[in-house]
Amino acid sequence: MTKSLTDTRPIRLKGRSFLALVLSPELPFDGWLARLDDLASRSTGFFLGRPIVLDVEGLEISQEQLKELIGELGERSVRIMGIEGARSSLLGIGMPPAMKGGRPAADFEAPAEEAAPAAKNGGKVGTAPVAKAAAAPEPQAPRPVASIIVNQPVRSGQSIIFPEGDVTIIGSVASGAEVVAGGSIHIYGALRGRAMAGSVGNADARIFCRKLEAELLAIDGLYKMVDDMDAKLRGQAVQIWLEGDTIKAETVA
Repeated sequence: MTKSLTDTRPIRLKGRSFLALVLSPELPFDGWLARLDDLASRSTGFFLGRPIVLDVEGLEISQEQLKELIGELGERSVRIMGIEGARSSLLGIGMPPAMKGGRPAADFEAPAEEAAPAAKNGGKVGTAPVAKAAAAPEPQAPRPVASIIVNQPVRSGQSIIFPEGDVTIIGSVASGAEVVAGGSIHIYGALRGRAMAGSVGNADARIFCRKLEAELLAIDGLYKMVDDMDAKLRGQAVQIWLEGDTIKAETVA
């Protein structure tokens, strides 16, 4: 039976930017996990409910070791939302996605005790930090739109997330990959995955690509499947923009 869609109003998808902690494990993992347990015992619920990114850049480990580490962290209620700095061979089905585009920030100092007097009085903790986090944003005057350039293709399963501004990809975006930008997205190759521009409320953002074969396109939370677009645009160099609540597209030279 074929179901008819009677309500054709677009669905709005909104972007959000959250504070995340970055854990950088060290070998051997047993010793590092013991220090993590010590931190958790001194600050009950420190990791509970926090989004966590696991930074494994430079670690010579196997996929099995990474899976075991993620499992050990899961048993400690440390839920990994993404993995940074991992070789493609380390990632597999059922594992957190690869993440890129994070901005360096100052080390995050964990409290020595949950209610230590020094912490109440603003004193510094003498324990070495085990996590990093971006500082909470403060209200500030408008500034020029930032941008990043990714000098390599975005592979299946990878996510490029940059809510601060434009993203330029020097290469293609594979099926199963996604690019999320607060500003516009420029792809100097084939777009076969998902592209979401204006993710934090920028209706003026646009998407440009050299070859349109996308799974999903979105601007300012409004999305469109490429199958819903003019078939003549498929495989062409196009630009996509928003007019009111309608996603528009046309070929570009």
